[in-house]
Formats: sequence, structure tokens, C-alpha cells
Amino acid sequence: MAVRFGLIIVGDEILSGKRQDKHLARVIELLGARGLRLSWARYVGDDRSALIDVLRQAFASADVVFSTGGIGATPDDHTRQAAAAALGVPLVLHPQARALIEERMREIAAEQGVPYDPERPENRQRLQMGVFPQGARLIPNPYNRIPGFSCDGPGGGTIHFVPGFPVMAWPMIEWVLDTHYRVLFGQGRHSERSVIVFGAIEAVLTPLMERIEAEYPDVRVFSLPSVDHPEHGRHVELGVKGPVAAVPPAYDALLAGLRAMGLPLGPELVRE
Repeated sequence: MAVRFGLIIVGDEILSGKRQDKHLARVIELLGARGLRLSWARYVGDDRSALIDVLRQAFASADVVFSTGGIGATPDDHTRQAAAAALGVPLVLHPQARALIEERMREIAAEQGVPYDPERPENRQRLQMGVFPQGARLIPNPYNRIPGFSCDGPGGGTIHFVPGFPVMAWPMIEWVLDTHYRVLFGQGRHSERSVIVFGAIEAVLTPLMERIEAEYPDVRVFSLPSVDHPEHGRHVELGVKGPVAAVPPAYDALLAGLRAMGLPLGPELVRE
């Protein structure tokens, strides 16, 4: 069975509209470039109880999940604490994360031209960004070395936690994919073939769609109705999608069924 990939996008600023989410489209792109597919995505605000529920479900699955946002150390960041609660483990200062953060703090002090003092309140606070659920593994951050982390759930699900900043999150996600999931590359390669159908409504097409899915269980049949398309006007785009080898025979059967119904057909579309 193919491994499923999921995405959790955390942040009140996304749900309120203060910021537009950029992660969904980019993660789809990063997976697609490696022959993988995103199976699901969830948006959740900076609400610890809601986060615990979402993370607990993901940990209980067998999915590979990326979570973006909320891993900082300010009062509105709850992801690290929610992850620990979802797993039922304590939060601990990861020793490698501590070393990386201290190295970064020394750099900041040098840039500011002041002596490095680990006891300064802001430096002690920065160490909180290395406090992760017990047993977490680090994800390197090429932007400023403040790491993300990965945790495994009791149900087989793994969640990789990265910051909400795209400049940090996207390279970190690529590192995770290329380091841990290279063996899966290509498992999600799908194709899609469809045709424009004029003069039909979905209710008329449904029996044919059900028959195709029953006869070709490896594909999914889809319909996309349109009432005001600038080129084709009112129509239904009807097609099949699935593994590359499974699509052609199912699509041929779909076309045969449409022609037997005497429906006028327009352009055909292929998406790989």
C-alpha cells in the first residue's frame, strides 16, 4: 500500500486572512517533483486543544505528515506543547538543538558587537526553541540553524514539524523528503484523462461513472461541471485518474460509454 502524505498548516493569521497560505501549493509541488502526492491537508489555528486533537489523529495514522508553524517560543506558539501532549511525553531541551541555538546566539552577539552572555533573558528564552517532545529527532534549518523536529506516533504516523516561514520551511521539507523518503519517490505518479461532454448533466452520467469505477477499481472517475466556461459554455468535464498504467483502459471504456449514449464530445485533456 502506498504511503500517504499529509499537511497541517498552523496559525491564526492564516484563518483570519492576515496572511495568505503559501505552503499548500508548494508542498504539492515539492511532492510532485518527486513522484509523490499529497493525500490531505488541514488548517488549524493557534489553539492548543484543537492542535492536540489534530496531531493525535495524525500520530494514530500511518501517514507521513508535515506541520508548518507554531514551533517558536512566544505565548501564541503551541505546536511543540501540543505535540508532546498528543504523544503523552514530556518536553525536554534537546542537547543538539541547544548547541545549534547557542551557536546562533554567539553569531548574533558578534553581529551586534556585544559579548555573548548565555544568562541574558533573551538568550535563555531562545533556548525554548530547542525544547521538543522527548525522543524527537532534529530537522536542520539552513536559514538560521534553529532546527525543526520529527516525532513518531504509536499508530505509525510520523509528523515533521517546521517553522511557518516559507524561507525556512520549504528547504527543511525538501531535506526530509530527500533524506528519509527517497525510496518512495515515484510511488505517486498518476495520470489523468478527461473529455468535455456537452448536453449532459451529472445525474445522467452517474451510472456510467459508477460502472467504470466498479470495472476498474484502481482508478477514480471525476466530473467537473461548468455553467459559464468562456470557451466551452455549459458542459461537464468527465474523466478518470489514477496510476499511469491503469488510466488508459478505463478511459477508453469511459469514452465508449459516452459514445453509446450519443452525447456530443469536445476536446480531450491529458494531465501527467
